[in-house]
Amino acid sequence: MIAQDALSVFRDRYNLLVVLGPTASGKTWLAVRLARIISGEIISADSRQVYRGMDLGTGKDLAAYRQGGSEVPFHLIDIITPAEEFSVFDFKERYCRCFLEITGRGNIPILTGGTGLYLDAVVRDYRLPAAPENRVLREELAGQEMAVLRRRLLALRPAAHNTTDLQDRKRLIRAIEIAEFLRDHPGEAEPPARTIPLVIGIRCRRDVLRQRIAARLEARLAAGMVEEVRRLHASGVPWDRLDAFGLEYRYIALYLQGKMAEKEMFQTLNTRICQFAKRQETWFRGMERKGVRINWIEGADEAAALEVIAGRTA
Repeated sequence: MIAQDALSVFRDRYNLLVVLGPTASGKTWLAVRLARIISGEIISADSRQVYRGMDLGTGKDLAAYRQGGSEVPFHLIDIITPAEEFSVFDFKERYCRCFLEITGRGNIPILTGGTGLYLDAVVRDYRLPAAPENRVLREELAGQEMAVLRRRLLALRPAAHNTTDLQDRKRLIRAIEIAEFLRDHPGEAEPPARTIPLVIGIRCRRDVLRQRIAARLEARLAAGMVEEVRRLHASGVPWDRLDAFGLEYRYIALYLQGKMAEKEMFQTLNTRICQFAKRQETWFRGMERKGVRINWIEGADEAAALEVIAGRTA
């Protein structure tokens, strides 16, 4: 039986399954199906699903984890408030903790999500330091212009993993703080949880993906996504913070502020999500160029994924 073969072969070769693909490709559905077959637990690699109260806009679809009966365990979803920051360091640290807990239970970690940086941080094993806050350095940097701060970070870390650090002042200062700590303490990078990943990627025809994105957006709006953003703002999340979350939260916030008509909001958001999907695909190709082997399957095909896991196509 292929499921038994898949599990046996997988355990002999790997200790982490990664399911990646562009938004709306069916990653969560496939990951949950595979988790039921190979005794897996899901670790989310989504930079927005960590936030409580951000459900429809991030596509949490928690009902998917209950498909087929008992709930498949999942991790790194609904763990902080929208007021809190969450960096790639925070993700990697929590991922390592989840990985050790899941493998300690004898189960298989399944990492899935669309945040390429988070996926890459695990698969290519970014070494990230647990750098403490440096108040003296922060005071020194407080009055400096963004251009000066950017040059300082790039001098320390020319190939910065996260280019968004260059756009936000708070993140930029923290990135400098980490980079200088690592320079001065070269042995302080966190000891990684040793992972040997098998990576499965979902391919979708561009026209099919566009149709799925549009249909999903309509369904989420009908389910109350505008009300979700309104509720977040009413609870104290400012407009600029919602804007920083991008996509659904940015454009619905503009609509709620009267800066965009409803039809324009839908059309712009639909276009931006399609563009985001293309950027995700570009990121995945970049991972391959850096040496990551991605076993591509057409659509969220459970049988094809099991063939890969069983070593019949990998």
